[in-house]
Amino acid sequence: MKQNSLDLTTFTWTLYGTMPYAWRNAVSIELGLRFEPEIGPIPATVPGSVQKALIDAEVISDWRYDLHARSMEWVENRHWVFSCNIPKDKIGSDSVVLDCEGLDYSGWIYFNSSHIGSFSNSFIEHSFPIDSELVEEENLLRIIFREPPRWLGQLGFTSKIRDWKPRFNYTWDWIPRAVQTGITGSVSLRKCDLPSFEVSRLVSSYDTKTATGSMSISATVSSQTSVTPADLTLQATLLDRTNSVVAQSRADQHHGECRELNMEQLEVKPWYPNGLGEQPLYTLLLELVTESGTVILSERSQVGFKEIAWESCEGAPKEATPWICVVNGDPVFLQGVNWTPISPTYADVTDAEIEKRLHLYKEMGCNLLRVWGGAVLESRFFYESCDRLGLMVWQELPLSSSGIDNWPPEDQKVIDEIAVIAESYIKRRMHHVSLLMYSGGNELQGDLEGAKTGTGKPVDFSHPMMAQLKGVFEKFDGTRRFIPTSPFGPRFKADMEDFGKGLHWSIHGPWNIDTVLDDRWNQYWSNDDALFRAETGCPGTMDLDRLKHYVPSLHVFPITQSNPVWGRTSWWIESDIFEEEFNRLPMDAAEYFQWSQDRQSRALRIAAANTKKRFPSCGGIVIWMGHDCFPCAANTSIIDVDAVPKPAYYALKEIFTSEREVIDV
Repeated sequence: MKQNSLDLTTFTWTLYGTMPYAWRNAVSIELGLRFEPEIGPIPATVPGSVQKALIDAEVISDWRYDLHARSMEWVENRHWVFSCNIPKDKIGSDSVVLDCEGLDYSGWIYFNSSHIGSFSNSFIEHSFPIDSELVEEENLLRIIFREPPRWLGQLGFTSKIRDWKPRFNYTWDWIPRAVQTGITGSVSLRKCDLPSFEVSRLVSSYDTKTATGSMSISATVSSQTSVTPADLTLQATLLDRTNSVVAQSRADQHHGECRELNMEQLEVKPWYPNGLGEQPLYTLLLELVTESGTVILSERSQVGFKEIAWESCEGAPKEATPWICVVNGDPVFLQGVNWTPISPTYADVTDAEIEKRLHLYKEMGCNLLRVWGGAVLESRFFYESCDRLGLMVWQELPLSSSGIDNWPPEDQKVIDEIAVIAESYIKRRMHHVSLLMYSGGNELQGDLEGAKTGTGKPVDFSHPMMAQLKGVFEKFDGTRRFIPTSPFGPRFKADMEDFGKGLHWSIHGPWNIDTVLDDRWNQYWSNDDALFRAETGCPGTMDLDRLKHYVPSLHVFPITQSNPVWGRTSWWIESDIFEEEFNRLPMDAAEYFQWSQDRQSRALRIAAANTKKRFPSCGGIVIWMGHDCFPCAANTSIIDVDAVPKPAYYALKEIFTSEREVIDV
């Protein structure tokens, strides 16, 4: 929440639903008819999703159970109105700004009967000025959501993407359709009667040669009062965990609204990834100060200091991108998981649920989380927790492959839109010491010819979108690495017949074994030459009793496409491989589940052990995927929907927490 703001999430909110545009009769009485909503009003939580409010009010059933996800698709075909009443004495008599951290996805804002703005982007913050003349004794704020886009799912055409809404909850291979509508962050009213400042750059670094840190800060000061920006100074104070002052700096020289502060030779301790050292954190206090020394506004940020360098893998081709991450002078084997949302209704995810999973990854020995590009910018709490736990973050922009066509859009309007998203991502998260690098999106591939077929090599900076994004990242956070996509290099995946040819840089796959787990899997990994494994997985079932809990009206057996328990995420049915191995089908679900979990554990252990053993010829491995957001019968996750580890989690933990020299492959 921004400075000098009234937090509206603590107010009482209600929700109602109408057929498209029927709510207009409640706002403007255009038809002269009495307005009655189709659904509600019902209580709502902000932040929160429409779906969660409907479940709590027993209008729909919980989408996680049986086939209830199918029966809530009608929710997408209504308009939904979140509303709250705000007394005038809470607002004051001056103009204010409504700040919304996240709105998923598109709609309108009404203050009393006045339309004050529209929104259409799930990935950026939104602000709406409210003129003082609109303020009454009792004020009704309405945030109205229209129907979401019809289809943004896993299969489609990346080059035709025009809607900036998360794609994963339209179905992926690990979730059925469950399309959220909701308020995904803070909502507040910000007063305009005091000067303010906005930070556009806040980056820290550490110098191992001098054993000191530094920090660079850029901000813009604004004022709609008699106090002009020229009368104000921005002051920075760095505090340690005991609130003792480490350093202080003032932007005494400035030009108009711009402020620049550089803090050098800071006596701070370096931050290390999980398993390699401690994670000392500091508080940066930014204050706007008048000429008389009065502090008008202040803002606190959690910061840390680290030195990052990227070096070439041992034996890599000269032209290959470097994949050895050097942290504070020490080469680090990057090991972790691909992080996907905890729930399709991610507006409802609590900090406790985030913390639970992050602690599991810390205990597993992870030092890196790749926040996948088919989803969203993770929350402030997620990043703050990663700072504390030593989990470095690879943040992707919200763009992903689509199977049929994986080529990013080339028209300038779309490129400009994702550039705005990139700038928003950077400004909101760049101060976090856990943030390691950025990527333009997931599995963006093809070429000018291959774009038509959805195949080809990963995109590079010759693509106009990636060229413009490179400029955005260099401008706002040039200290961190930005790559166009993951994977990145001449090849998307690694083929055994091409091992030793220098073609496999950052690689995706394999995600399954299309036959019996035998010497071929060992042979593949023992001869692997990839410089980095950004996605590698193998399917395994969740706990049988836990799955039965979620499908009380269905049957887990037989394990076939025609069984909806399996058919809704059908990529990961492996009963044919079981039959190949034993010359028969499984006798019951219990036998199959035991076999599947053991197979996933052994396969991932072989992959991780061989990869880590090759360091520094290989820079790391990131498992696809970490946790489920839906009770999948089987999936490549290693932690189920309730944050319960599968056996494969413990197999990987053994490798990740062991020194490379003692790993038995």
